[in-house]
Amino acid sequence: MIVSKSFRWSDPRSITAMAAALVLGLSAQVRGDEGVLDTLQVHGFLSQALIISEDNDFFGPSSEDEGSFKFTEIGANASLRPHQDVLLAAQVLSRRAGGDGDDARPVLDYGVIDYQMLSDQQRTFGIQVGRFKNPFGFYNQTRDVAFTRPSILLPQSIYFDRTRSLGLSGDGVSLYHEERLSNGVLRTQVGVGQAQAGDDLRRTLRLENVPGSLDPKQSAIGQVRYEHDGGRIVAALSAAQAKARFDSNTPQQSDITFRFRPVVLSLQYNEELWSLTGEFAMRPTKLRGVDNPWLNDVTGESWYIQYTRRFLDDWQWLVRYDSLTSNRDDRSGKGLEEFTGGRVPAHSQFADDITVGLQWTPHPRVMLAGEYHHVDGTGWLPVQDNPDPSETSRRWNMLLFQLSLRF
Repeated sequence: MIVSKSFRWSDPRSITAMAAALVLGLSAQVRGDEGVLDTLQVHGFLSQALIISEDNDFFGPSSEDEGSFKFTEIGANASLRPHQDVLLAAQVLSRRAGGDGDDARPVLDYGVIDYQMLSDQQRTFGIQVGRFKNPFGFYNQTRDVAFTRPSILLPQSIYFDRTRSLGLSGDGVSLYHEERLSNGVLRTQVGVGQAQAGDDLRRTLRLENVPGSLDPKQSAIGQVRYEHDGGRIVAALSAAQAKARFDSNTPQQSDITFRFRPVVLSLQYNEELWSLTGEFAMRPTKLRGVDNPWLNDVTGESWYIQYTRRFLDDWQWLVRYDSLTSNRDDRSGKGLEEFTGGRVPAHSQFADDITVGLQWTPHPRVMLAGEYHHVDGTGWLPVQDNPDPSETSRRWNMLLFQLSLRF
């Protein structure tokens, strides 16, 4: 293999490019090897939602006319084992969530070379190189596959959709370990690399119209997870540090550095027909280069509690309370509202969401879902759909319907 002189092993984007190239290249090389081809797996999924809301918009003009169809997820993934200790895996994702459709272009969701250095009946130890999904909370690694979610929308206080790129995946190296104990399984994963910093982060920082570049910096993430008694009790602790820097091209705006250090505690209890899940997060954020004491160094707080009930083999209902506080020192948001002279309303700094949902799976490859949200606050409303926060309503309702397919 010839490597270009411009390739740098220290650049996580180069590592991702190499991983993707190896996945595709090795897949092509082994087509004549029937033994290896027996390990080839290809899967895909498609989800389309209708969103209807009042007053505020979510993923498109949901408060207008008959709602918004601008929430679409399409993905395809493949995996292959050229050797018993080596797994090549990649997924391409096209996701539209409001906006003008530019976000729907296909992107590499993950692409890794996974090498298991040790694997026996007691433990497994391995390494992944490339673009890996961040082990964050219970749902982050599979959050875009509707069949793995308990609801159409995950709890927005923990799994932000308006700044999802920052916590979704990393380009670099990830180590994982699994220890099989007498009464459970202990899993550990640690990753170091470069976080993603997409247009969603730029919009949230209100920099979409400011000339300059927003670049992610070296970041890290880790999770310890324990599953007891075959998964009856599941507990996890996740911690991360994500950094980004905005280099301004105009004297009116200074350079900005952004650092995010969330810690999430996750607990779940499972019985045959029901599950009780809760997660709690502390979200320290430091922002330098912005003259606003209410944004420079704040700690947010997030938590939810969720009950799901399975019935009639292929039905499930859910009820959840989800709470977001952007700044623990300004829970009501009135301090920021006074500082900005009312341009940023107090209700933009929190959100309390009561959710009721229903899922029906008439076939293993087909799922229909619907859910209702009653929300007090706009703390997780997408900025692109609500560019002027002063025009949003504090209390609002939302209905979502979704059809999901997989193969």
